[in-house]
Amino acid sequence: MADDVELGSFPGLTPTDRENLAGGDENFKPHDWDDLIDIIATNNLAILKRKPSHLRRYIKWTNQTKNTYGSITAFILSERLYWKALPLVNGESPSFQCNNTVPFTDPNDYKILLNDWPYGFTSDVTHIVIWSKVRIAEQKPEGYLRPESAALVERFVQRTFVEPLSSQRSKEDVAGDSDRQHGRVLWFRNWTGLQSVRGLEHVHVLVRDAPRDLLDSWIGDRP
Repeated sequence: MADDVELGSFPGLTPTDRENLAGGDENFKPHDWDDLIDIIATNNLAILKRKPSHLRRYIKWTNQTKNTYGSITAFILSERLYWKALPLVNGESPSFQCNNTVPFTDPNDYKILLNDWPYGFTSDVTHIVIWSKVRIAEQKPEGYLRPESAALVERFVQRTFVEPLSSQRSKEDVAGDSDRQHGRVLWFRNWTGLQSVRGLEHVHVLVRDAPRDLLDSWIGDRP
């Protein structure tokens, strides 16, 4: 009963989530790479889902964290990013002192971390999040990226993830399709209605068969 109350009071549940929870772990099919290519290419991000038992734990964690820290944003700033926000003005989202006003230009203005609560992917997929102090220009009111913003993110993903992976690509990979969408890196940014942490700018990156040494170099441990 307590779990049902907790689930019922969680505002972020989508119709996909509710159907997924009703089906249980035994009926859950994780998203594989081909599935993700299609989801991201069609911008059908609302159907991304977690394993039902993981979703229940995520909801429980979310409610407990909000009770402790006041918000998920406060928790991430305090325990994951270690960023100090500027004084808030009229309830606006946090803002920060930045070294460069262009997103993903200065390494001190962004941080790359593993997603603590990834979606339900097959085991070959690593879910990474890029957190940015600088907001990315978007179209209102839906919150989709502007074309120039998507191009900016694409360039960053190419030089940060795709190019290092290309240098380690096996002969089999070289012989295959080198296009980003059919290779080993995908990225997306949820529009406003799908964002669970709206107060902080972030982009999701998915890497297939990520080498340990590259993961360590991407994520590191920068305070």
